[in-house]
Amino acid sequence: MSSSMLSAVPSAVDDGVMSTSHPRAGGPHRRTFTPQQKLAHLEAYEQARDQNEGGAYLRREGLYSSLITEWRRLRDAGVLEGKSAGQSVGRPSKDQAEIARLRRELETTQQRLGRTEAALEIMGKARALLEDISESADTETKRKRR
Repeated sequence: MSSSMLSAVPSAVDDGVMSTSHPRAGGPHRRTFTPQQKLAHLEAYEQARDQNEGGAYLRREGLYSSLITEWRRLRDAGVLEGKSAGQSVGRPSKDQAEIARLRRELETTQQRLGRTEAALEIMGKARALLEDISESADTETKRKRR
């Protein structure tokens, strides 16, 4: 390159001050949530998810699914409950983690029990219906024989 071309290129000078053109300079700051806000977001997300709108809720609120997963883990461990704003949450203890695991297992077992009870109720009704159909078929056969 010639010296006249080099003078046309602006030189970068490090003056120790962050330029406002830097992506993080003056940009959005990392959001923080209180334990109550986390619980409120979890409840709202789970309601939206029940209506197949979970992804839309996350996009609208600017949240990531990994946050929801982490907050759910903390909630299930009982770490979020009873905490005031500004109080550190921390990681669950071994006992809290075990309690959370057992709560999840209990919830899963209760769901399976509910499905099993519903299936048994349906089978009982189907059996009663088949018996009624069988009895009505027997009485019609007896009438025709006369």
